[in-house]
Amino acid sequence: MPQCEMCGAESSSLTTTKVEGAELDLCDECSDFGTEVRTESSSSSSTKYSTSSSSSSSSSSSASGGTDSSGGGSSRRRRDMFDDMDQVATDYDDRIRSAREDRGLSQEDLANELNEKASLIRKLERGDVLPSDGVQTKLERELDISLSEGSGDEDAEWSGGSSTTTTLGDVVKRKD
Repeated sequence: MPQCEMCGAESSSLTTTKVEGAELDLCDECSDFGTEVRTESSSSSSTKYSTSSSSSSSSSSSASGGTDSSGGGSSRRRRDMFDDMDQVATDYDDRIRSAREDRGLSQEDLANELNEKASLIRKLERGDVLPSDGVQTKLERELDISLSEGSGDEDAEWSGGSSTTTTLGDVVKRKD
C-alpha cells in the first residue's frame, strides 16, 4: 500500500500536491498544506521542457475546454499557507549594519543590548546566516527597522510586473 510522502501514513488513495515547489504524493490530511496538482491527459509532447507562460495559459484553456473554475484565461495559482509568511529581505545584512552604525553602536554593544553573542551579529552583518524569528524580532525592535519583505512584493513580481532578476529557472518548467 502506498505511503504519504509527508507523514508516512499508508493510504489507498494519494493526491499529488505541490508543497513549497515540490510535488509530493500526499494523504488527504497532508494535502491541505499545499495545492493539488491536476494531471492532464493530453497527448505527449515531443519536448521535455516548456515555458511556464505558454504551458499555463494554453493548458488551462485548451485542456479543460475553458470550463475551469479559475475564471476564463487567467491562470493565477491558488494561494497556500506559505504565501502569508514574510520572508527575510535580501539586503537584511546592510539594513542591520547601517541601522547599528546610525545609532553609534559597536557590534558588541548591540549584542549586549539584544542579549546575544557578538559573533552572531558579525555573521548577520556579513550575510552568513539568516536571523531566527526571535533574533529578527529583537533586531527590529532595538534598531527600529524592518527585516522582512511583505507578500505584496512577490505578487507584483508574478503578476507581470517588471522584474530584472528573471532566470531560466523562473521561465522553464520541466514536464516528465
